[in-house]
Amino acid sequence: MGRKFPPFAAVRAFEAAARHLSFKAAAEELCLTPSAVSHQIKALEAFLDTALFERTGGRISLTLTGRGYAGKMTGLLDAFEDSTRSVKEAGARPFRVLCTPGFAARWLVPRLDRLGFGDRVRLRVSVGAPSTDFAANDSDLVIQWADDPVPGVVTEPFMTSARYPVISPALREREEVRVPADLLRLRLMHDEVLDAWDEWFDAAGVAPRALPRGPVFPNCELATTAAEQGQGVALAYDMMVRGTLEAGRLERLFDTVTLPVTIYSVAYPEARADDPMIRSFRDWVFAEMERDGAPLLARPAAE
Repeated sequence: MGRKFPPFAAVRAFEAAARHLSFKAAAEELCLTPSAVSHQIKALEAFLDTALFERTGGRISLTLTGRGYAGKMTGLLDAFEDSTRSVKEAGARPFRVLCTPGFAARWLVPRLDRLGFGDRVRLRVSVGAPSTDFAANDSDLVIQWADDPVPGVVTEPFMTSARYPVISPALREREEVRVPADLLRLRLMHDEVLDAWDEWFDAAGVAPRALPRGPVFPNCELATTAAEQGQGVALAYDMMVRGTLEAGRLERLFDTVTLPVTIYSVAYPEARADDPMIRSFRDWVFAEMERDGAPLLARPAAE
């Protein structure tokens, strides 16, 4: 047996007329004529086989049955409106991603047009390592440095990369850099985190007595930016500078690379692992890495 409902337009007309105790006011609210409201209510009364209004001259009043029915219909329509609003708001909610400025500029932002809901991504950037304290960071997902585990947080590494020296085209031409040993007379950019110049020179077969002095930056992103501005040579992560190399703002020096290390992971609360937007964003990140020809570091999220 299917449900038997009265016409929805008739219910709306009755509920509005019951609230206003006026066909005219109900008509104005619903953008109808008073005659149309009256016809809808008569249709509802015929469906229910009972009178809902008492009509005396030009005045109307609810019958006892009408008062009870009106109260229930107002409650139902309010709940219907609230449910509809919540669905619309859920569909339009922003998706907040916390990451570093360098990751946003060099990797994430240039790709957002390929993300299905990229117009609803609200980026939150951090001047340091993005916090994975989701109770305090007001984010849905974090792009975390490396892959350190955090209790209550799903951490999935998605980017590993080797490193090689990069230089601005103008500086390379001015300094005539031709062999790895030429770097020993240049200014080198150093990182506080995982500085790997010793490793690179060792792989290149160069054994300097001491590395050239240069500024020490809190992260590789600032070191790479300094190199891009012609301040010296940085040891950049391949996966983070491909776009910059293609644009001609930096040039790669030599074929020698360091051993690959994990540099970025997606992190999100375990309690929200089934959130559709988190799943979609996470899968998109891994798809982008596969598109770049990077090795797959994690399985696709379970259906």
